[in-house]
Amino acid sequence: MDYRFTLSVLGRLTFGYGLCMLIPGLLSLYHGETAWKALFLSAFISLALGWGMTFLRRDSHHLGIREGFAIVGGGWLLASFLGALPYTFAGVLPNYIDALFETVSGLTTTGASVFSDIESLPMGILLWRSLTHWLGGMGIIVLFIAFLPEIGSGAIHMFRAEVPGPIADRVVPRLRDTALTLWAIYSIFTLVQIILLMIAGMSLFDAINHTFATMATGGFSTKNASILYYDSLAIELIIIAFMTIAGGNFGLYFLVWKKGWRHLFRDVEFKVYLGIMTVAALFIAANLVFTSGLPAGKALRDALFASSSIMTTTGFVTADFDQWPAFSKLLLLILMFIGGSAGSTAGGMKVVRLLLLCKQSWNELQRDLHPRMVINVKCAGKPVHASVLQATGQFFFVFMLTFAVSVLLVSAAGLDAWDAIGAVAATLGNVGPGFGVVGPTQNYSLLSDFVKVVLTACMLLGRLELFTLLVFLRPEFWRTHRNW
Repeated sequence: MDYRFTLSVLGRLTFGYGLCMLIPGLLSLYHGETAWKALFLSAFISLALGWGMTFLRRDSHHLGIREGFAIVGGGWLLASFLGALPYTFAGVLPNYIDALFETVSGLTTTGASVFSDIESLPMGILLWRSLTHWLGGMGIIVLFIAFLPEIGSGAIHMFRAEVPGPIADRVVPRLRDTALTLWAIYSIFTLVQIILLMIAGMSLFDAINHTFATMATGGFSTKNASILYYDSLAIELIIIAFMTIAGGNFGLYFLVWKKGWRHLFRDVEFKVYLGIMTVAALFIAANLVFTSGLPAGKALRDALFASSSIMTTTGFVTADFDQWPAFSKLLLLILMFIGGSAGSTAGGMKVVRLLLLCKQSWNELQRDLHPRMVINVKCAGKPVHASVLQATGQFFFVFMLTFAVSVLLVSAAGLDAWDAIGAVAATLGNVGPGFGVVGPTQNYSLLSDFVKVVLTACMLLGRLELFTLLVFLRPEFWRTHRNW
């Protein structure tokens, strides 16, 4: 591995990250808050560290797979550790473990919080929370690729290590153009939602924060009651629409941008994604009507918001779904595991993986009946390569193994089984609110530091889809004499 080149790239990323910290710092200074000192000090540390690391730079003609993994994994870890500094320096989260948990929750767009009273926080800190969402949503490495083209052709390794999903057929050879276009689409959607939320009655500050959280499928709100605070059908419908957009494949939106709208509803994954969300909402609504006696309109409203919020792993709430019947809660738990589309800002296993696993299982049944039949798994009318199917199966196994181990660790720390399952599912799937002690009306502040560390690791593993970080555990990854 080329350590000097890797560290110099991480230095430039850290420097840019420090510049981002100045934005909420300036807001805090403008409003006369004391938090500006913490934000500026954190920015100074990030800028100084990044500037120092860039001196390690040397010309490199090849950015290999190991360097790509190291930059993505190292970049996310650096962003997490440095992003926690404003919370600690401002005194709002004196415990650094809490600050790290909140930062990782923001960057991974999980939305799990340790704050009990969000509305008491300074505006600068609130904006920093939401900004970590927005930066992490599309990906800090994708942003880096867009604005630092000198990385060269090796940037594809970084792109694949960060962007979720097993199929990247919509990535064009000119990767920088793709990254710029993805961020342009992301930014346009962000701007449109801000305007619509302001028209619906939100203040500019609240509209910006909630839009950052929506487009990143994060879920950080500026209100203790989340979206329930506004009790506005218009605001809920706008957020539902943009959560659904954010949970879709931005690569597909790129294709629509280039070739027209007809490609949108021809996409199999997108149709399955919308279908699962709609069916889940209808089943939950029916369950609420017949079991809890809610009026049909109210039940459908709450069910639609909850299903879109949970499946896109945003985590906004308009109702305490932890009090819903067991059937509805189990459906939401299933949606946590499924998640959004590949190439989206959502977490979870991704719809396309579920689709491929179902098709592969069906083909195995067919093969048992007809051993000599040649059967190919197809997606969008094209045969799926065997390596993709193998990677999908491996991911599913490692995902469930990680889930099981994490549940055992959390349970060993004192949580009961259902609370442990809810907490791990909510963090590994980057959802945010879970069930029980981490339900939609609760937070993660009462958990022990050990549990918070485990759940922090779950959030990072879920966002980077396991292998980007787990590869660090292989000893040969760190050997300089071996070239991958």
